[in-house]
Amino acid sequence: MIDGRALLFDVGNTRLKWGVLEQDRIARTGSITHATLQESGFNALTTRLPRKVNQILVSNVAGASFATRLAGVMGIHCDTDVHFARSEKSAYGITNSYRQPRCLGVDRWVAMIGARAEIRGAICIVDVGTAVTIDALDKDGQHLGGQILPGLQLMVSALEKDTSEIGAPGRMRRNPGSGMQMFGKSTSTATQNGSLSAVCGAVERAVKTMRAEGFRPKIVLTGGDASRILKQLDGNVLHRPNLVLQGLAFILQSKL
Repeated sequence: MIDGRALLFDVGNTRLKWGVLEQDRIARTGSITHATLQESGFNALTTRLPRKVNQILVSNVAGASFATRLAGVMGIHCDTDVHFARSEKSAYGITNSYRQPRCLGVDRWVAMIGARAEIRGAICIVDVGTAVTIDALDKDGQHLGGQILPGLQLMVSALEKDTSEIGAPGRMRRNPGSGMQMFGKSTSTATQNGSLSAVCGAVERAVKTMRAEGFRPKIVLTGGDASRILKQLDGNVLHRPNLVLQGLAFILQSKL
């Protein structure tokens, strides 16, 4: 059990998510977009966070400049050091497949740690955010490699930007429907449904390939847009919206 409280941060490309770890469980979570931080400053974040914490651990993919600012603000707010997770060659039950381990995105690394802490067996971890990442693990925690593709909104935005007649499709729908509803009856819904099918198709192909190679993977879904594809996927899918926070918690607990 960790000593006191810990503050966990999952800093993505679009938003920052946090969790408070108390008595070996994530007691509460919240999030704020980078756009809000730019508009309102870090005070919009710190007013939502506790001051009395013993440890702060961060997974950050928003760049070194943001990491420096976050460390400075949180160090003052909580009067404690801020530590950043790093991708490693082998740790916490995971063996990294990259020749240069640090080149693997730390969010992917920590998500794999979180999934492996819960599941003993082959896993296909899918993070549906600004980008979509798909990572494969075997039953021994060996990373088999991964894929990266544009997220749902990025696909839609690319069509809007680089075509002349599709136009602005608007925000992605929360409930895209199923069955024949995949065929949109407007350009906007056709564009959104197409991006949804692209992501689902990539996930299903990844799982099919793993099965053809003798693996029986569990699909673990996370990320801000995970709920949009959850019901579109076949089979038993585990939705873990706080997977990176769970991985950070496991790292802290393993160091005791």
